[in-house]
Amino acid sequence: RFHGEGYQEGYAEGSHLGAIEGRRYGSLHGAKIGSEIGCYLGFALTWQCLLQKCKDEKNSKKIRALDSLIGMIQKFPYEDPTYDKLQEDLEKIRGKFKQVCSMLNIQSDFRIGTERSSLTF
Repeated sequence: RFHGEGYQEGYAEGSHLGAIEGRRYGSLHGAKIGSEIGCYLGFALTWQCLLQKCKDEKNSKKIRALDSLIGMIQKFPYEDPTYDKLQEDLEKIRGKFKQVCSMLNIQSDFRIGTERSSLTF
């Protein structure tokens, strides 16, 4: 009987602590992803505005790639934490961002950490 009661109490406490830890972990990593995606969107919108002034063939390819990146970011499911292709879509956005940086001849380095959070060029 004591064994059964101890098991039930331990299971209930473990479930409660697990939910708290999971919530904290989800909030932290959700904020990191949001920061990363936000930087990509700001970068893309800024370059889109800069390239709109010069209409030539080289810039039209860059603008199309930027439009594609912006579209991918706008379709990203921010509100749905259960979205099963979240990591896959995030990797596609990262890949498109790297492609755009390559087209613009920009070195990108995105880091998130407790001591420093930056996007450098």
